Amino acid sequence: MAVQDDISTVSRRKRGLTALFVEKVKTPGRYGDGNGLMLVVDSSGASRWVLRIQVHGRRRDVGLGGTSVVSLAEARDLAHEIRRKAKAGADPVAVRRAEREGVPTFSDCAKVVHAALLKTWKNGKHGDQWLTTLETYAFPIVGKRPINRVETADVLRILSPIWTDKPETARRVLQRMRTVIDHATAAGHRSGENPCRLVKMGLPKQNDEPEHHAALPYAALPAFMIKLRGAGDYDPMIRLALEFLILTAARSGEVRGAPPAEFDLKAKLWTVPPERMKGGKEHIVPLSPRAIEIIGEAQKLAPNAEFVFASKRTGGKPLSDMALTMLLRRLKVDATAHGFRSTFRDWVSEETDFPSEVAEMALAHEIDSKVEKAYRRGKLLEKRRALMIAWATFAGGR
Repeated sequence: MAVQDDISTVSRRKRGLTALFVEKVKTPGRYGDGNGLMLVVDSSGASRWVLRIQVHGRRRDVGLGGTSVVSLAEARDLAHEIRRKAKAGADPVAVRRAEREGVPTFSDCAKVVHAALLKTWKNGKHGDQWLTTLETYAFPIVGKRPINRVETADVLRILSPIWTDKPETARRVLQRMRTVIDHATAAGHRSGENPCRLVKMGLPKQNDEPEHHAALPYAALPAFMIKLRGAGDYDPMIRLALEFLILTAARSGEVRGAPPAEFDLKAKLWTVPPERMKGGKEHIVPLSPRAIEIIGEAQKLAPNAEFVFASKRTGGKPLSDMALTMLLRRLKVDATAHGFRSTFRDWVSEETDFPSEVAEMALAHEIDSKVEKAYRRGKLLEKRRALMIAWATFAGGR
């Protein structure tokens, strides 16, 4: 009988397992179904499914469950789905653990994000360092914690020992943790503000930290807007350009160099072409009612001009960046035009419930991961429109 079983097993291996064989077999061993799927029978007679798969050059064995709850057909379906995810770059072991436990741990999320990013990096050393940095500094504190329970205090605890001693490493840890938590938010595992965006308030200034553009605290913005609109002694075109820059959270060059053709006032959209964007990608800005009013006022000041915010002093050329800087100085404001982007970002983080992804889209920031790219592409433009209207309302009630 044993010989007959062995012969039958060999025959079955060539054509795959059968449901009857799975139900009856008790002889310990591994029985292949093909494409890495195996039926493993223990010495006790208990049997389970295991999928052997290659992920980034490493062999991984993924448990699919016991045969008492997972049928042959179900095991094949599971194996197919896991092979598909692995081909897309995901770590199947981390994915399976997350699916079993509901809310994945920080380390599980980090591994999923790392796998998604890995194919985008040309430098293999950078790919290794990305995860190693988190394994060294973040995993010992939050690695086993559910991703929705990672708080600002945890991030502070991770960064404090290295923030001034290893500033560059600390910034990389912070950026990578932010990417992992943003992914978890996009995947629906947590909600609310990313704790990494608030942690710097509890950390000292780093000696090697680059100087940032001076920003006006968002709480002071409404009063400043009243002051700006009431500054009748100054060039009205410069005042309009600065107000428009603030309401759109755009960069100075994007505002000053905007021709009328970029604006679709009927659709209430401003489309900046790739060649005028810092990141080289088209950027669409939903316009609040006040932003549309500003365009109309500017065009009345310089009808038929090549640029919306044209300078009379230079024969219709765009306003200079210094023009905005001098206006801020004359209004005695300790801020730069570019700094109002930080004002906007701080306001979104601390005073609203808008997802960080929507704010980053509004700022035309570079997207960190493929997962975030997919998430952001799926967001409707109306979410950003609501954000820009809320920002304009906060800034000046208009």
